[in-house]
Amino acid sequence: MIRTLVDVVFEVYTVMLFVRIILSWIKHNPYQPVIRFIYEMTEPYLALFRRIIPPIGVIDISPIAAFFALSLIRQLFVMLIRLMGIY
Repeated sequence: MIRTLVDVVFEVYTVMLFVRIILSWIKHNPYQPVIRFIYEMTEPYLALFRRIIPPIGVIDISPIAAFFALSLIRQLFVMLIRLMGIY
């Protein structure tokens, strides 16, 4: 139950990050509520990586590190849930 919830939360956030990256490539209305929500939810996390990994010219590779870190954090949570015996 808890593991499923953790998986769903991380999957939803991963999709939000992916959508955010796609939105950065296309013209969109930043005041549209769904787009604004996605930006507000993902910007603090991505900003952490932008401080560490500067853009290379016009290419921002920080989302790659963000996806990698999110995957590691997800695996850590699942492992902790297993170790605690909470399924």
